[in-house]
Amino acid sequence: MFPPVAGGSERVTRTRSFRGISRRLAVRYLENLDGEQVDDDAVEGGDWRATLTADDVAIGPSLTLTEVTVEFEGDPATLDSLVGEFAQKAMRAGG
Repeated sequence: MFPPVAGGSERVTRTRSFRGISRRLAVRYLENLDGEQVDDDAVEGGDWRATLTADDVAIGPSLTLTEVTVEFEGDPATLDSLVGEFAQKAMRAGG
């Protein structure tokens, strides 16, 4: 757990789920956003941490996709940018 950030701001947590990407790819995206993998399920940046879980979810009667859930923790201002940039990298379009 991180201490409060400078200026007395508290840390916040934001959770987002992304379908169609693997945990490995999500870790790579977080590393490209200046994070470093600290264990199988976590990546840390300067003042943020992302914890990942992955599950298979059913899409219709016979199709499954991997859904990666990322719990971001950090300063609210940092997370605004980080979560948005990660979501852009993780976006998948069919076609």
